[in-house]
Amino acid sequence: MAPLSWRHHTLLQALLSRGPLSERDFHALFTAISGGKNPATHQQLFSDTLMKINNELGYLQFDLRACINQYDGTVYYGVVNNISDEESKLGSKYSVPQIAFYKGLLEAIVHEAGNDGSITSIEALHVRIDNQEKTLTELIQDRWLAYTSEGKIGLGIRSFLDLRSWFRSNDIPSCEVCNEAGIKASTCSKEGCNVRIHIYCLKKKFPQRKASRACPQCATEWPQQEGEDEGDGEANEPGGEGQEGPSADPPSRRKRRVKAELAEEAEEAGPSTAVPRRSSRMAKAEEAAAADASQPARSSKRRKK
Repeated sequence: MAPLSWRHHTLLQALLSRGPLSERDFHALFTAISGGKNPATHQQLFSDTLMKINNELGYLQFDLRACINQYDGTVYYGVVNNISDEESKLGSKYSVPQIAFYKGLLEAIVHEAGNDGSITSIEALHVRIDNQEKTLTELIQDRWLAYTSEGKIGLGIRSFLDLRSWFRSNDIPSCEVCNEAGIKASTCSKEGCNVRIHIYCLKKKFPQRKASRACPQCATEWPQQEGEDEGDGEANEPGGEGQEGPSADPPSRRKRRVKAELAEEAEEAGPSTAVPRRSSRMAKAEEAAAADASQPARSSKRRKK
């Protein structure tokens, strides 16, 4: 089997150094390194590229995968650890008490918060640990946890990426449509019916607004959810071209952010980096990706003129 090329290394370098990337940013980077070939129109090339990377990462028990942020419907790509011991995913940085604190918050969010998938800051601090506020801040900064749009604390994108097997082994109710854990989901209004469906999956389950919206288990009419009408009516799926959720950056801001991240990485990069350091060709590819991401906005302005 041929070794990974600089293109594969560029994708891995971006994910390892910057953490999980939104689908828009990841697709823009792929387009830049593949000579303008967008994943939407070159799906086979995109799939083959990710498969080749995963074949190599498999020897190290790592995996490049996509998941959806259940709070805003945004698709992300990231590199995750496939070792069955979920605590090992935090072990390289966090102490044993801090891991226990995270697990306490995780269980509170997925078991005690119902279908809301979030708890208040006060409830989070009920889980006792020394320096708990500092640990909570670090978990949010590292994206294991995140603030929701309501100001509560929910799971971060790294939790959604890494803890898929934990959700299944702990019998977390799954979404009726996509079969992923229903952490933040809509539930059937009939008492005793445990069917859950993600807000973004409702658009796929009930695409016609005036059509019947019967619960797939008890046939009770499914209530309209706040935010369900947002977007174009199609649910995001990993690998698709769905629009990002309300937290997505505008193209100009995203371009500035990518440039700032690249400058910061250049200062911090060292010989111990897990993937070979970027060549000038890799750096140009990432800059091109940022420019490509802002292209729709410039095109739109020209049309207006």
